[in-house]
Amino acid sequence: MAKSKKANDDKNEPLEKQLWKAADKLRKNIDAAEYKHVVLGLMFLKYISDSFEEMFARLQAGEGNYAGADPEDKDEYKAENVFFVPTEARWSFLVSKAKHPDIGTYIDAAMDAIEKENTSLKGVLPKVYSRQNLDPVNLGGLIDLIGNIAFGDAKARSADVLGHVFEYFLGEFALAEGKQGGQFYTPRSIVELLVVMLEPYKGRVLDPCCGSGGMFVQSEKFVSEHQGRINDISIYGQESNQTTWRLAKMNLAIRGIDSSQVKWNTEGSFLNDAHKDVKADFIIANPPFNDSDWSGELLSGDGRWKYGTPPNGNANYAWLQHFIHHLSPTGKAGVVLAKGALTTKTSGEGDIRRKLIEEGNLIDCIVNLPAKLFLNTQIPAALWFINRARNNGHPRKNEILFIDARNLGHLINRRTRELSVEDIQQIARTYHAWRTGEGQYEDVKGFCASAPLSKVAELDFVLTPGRYVGLPEEEEDFNFAERFIALKAELESQLKEETDLNRLIVKSLAKISA
Repeated sequence: MAKSKKANDDKNEPLEKQLWKAADKLRKNIDAAEYKHVVLGLMFLKYISDSFEEMFARLQAGEGNYAGADPEDKDEYKAENVFFVPTEARWSFLVSKAKHPDIGTYIDAAMDAIEKENTSLKGVLPKVYSRQNLDPVNLGGLIDLIGNIAFGDAKARSADVLGHVFEYFLGEFALAEGKQGGQFYTPRSIVELLVVMLEPYKGRVLDPCCGSGGMFVQSEKFVSEHQGRINDISIYGQESNQTTWRLAKMNLAIRGIDSSQVKWNTEGSFLNDAHKDVKADFIIANPPFNDSDWSGELLSGDGRWKYGTPPNGNANYAWLQHFIHHLSPTGKAGVVLAKGALTTKTSGEGDIRRKLIEEGNLIDCIVNLPAKLFLNTQIPAALWFINRARNNGHPRKNEILFIDARNLGHLINRRTRELSVEDIQQIARTYHAWRTGEGQYEDVKGFCASAPLSKVAELDFVLTPGRYVGLPEEEEDFNFAERFIALKAELESQLKEETDLNRLIVKSLAKISA
């Protein structure tokens, strides 16, 4: 009976969860870090093959604009922004070879063939399928599994389905990898919060440390969900890790997002800025926290350091100034930084922060985030919202909004927390009401406060939200003595239980040995 109930529960789970469980079972002894390229590469292959076959069918029918068209003419596909897939790389061909012991060799050859026919994919696709540690039977099982993602009437929307599953799998692989997974993936709830607060409807969107491209995916999704025109935004990105850049290119392509301006080089954005002349309308980014190895000693006289030279041992204020340098005169940025950047005075960082506020009047809002949101670090984090247009009619140009969201979110496992849709909406509504003056904004003790710049100066330009929002109403009369006594009693009770249990174990062992 229990088994039957579990089987029904599994069937009622969303498609992406069912697929993840099935794919994870096929992983066997392969690390998640390696396995993600196997699975995501096959998903990408399925996506471009589906898109190609749909276009192939139109050309073959030869109706309307396609009258007299040749289904094997590569230019026909290029004109419609569809990747051309040669015969030996089409999904139907790979399905026919799924049970073959050399299926891995066939898939690697398919990846090579696609890259040769589509220059924008050169160096992007994984060729890892003929490795000895990858069981051909499991590989065939993966082909069957992914082949079932779009079926029946879902085939017409297979790109949407595959895109959603691809995004879900990126998150699950990041969770499975733990600390290493966080290098390429910013948790979705944080990305959604940044995007909903910034509202990037139109213009240039830049992420100079773009990871697997989640910021761009959410930006396009946001525009689409609000009946905007996807073509009204263009994306610019840069990534220094080539493997992660490949994931970004696939992640964007599977969504039909133009990734031609998502660049890779080993030096990274500080030493080799791939978008030197770009002035963005929106910057959304999650740079590495407290990066001490950013080559600051090579950039001491750089023109980006308008508000002061960042210390060689920490890149936080280098990133902030890099973002500001790339904003248009009306541009806005939403970025994640280690919480320490809100208070630090080390090596001139406090002076840079003061100038950002006093001279630049650039900081709109600070959001203190809950713990355990990030997969790769336990370092507390905060969101910074920067606005270059604060002096141009901003109703709150002489104030900064502080939001303390530390008590929001819920645990999805022992180590990881995420923000709910309601949490995201609460924070975003507060910011929009404050920024536009169109909604009714008011300070809420323990959650949000609009502080005049004079108050910020009084507190020596420390930007920790807790310093401004205070304690919630119900905690103002908090009785520390009572709480201490209660905690002490609870601890003593736990210690007594542990002592009693230890005595019982010792007695049991004595009886056994006797």
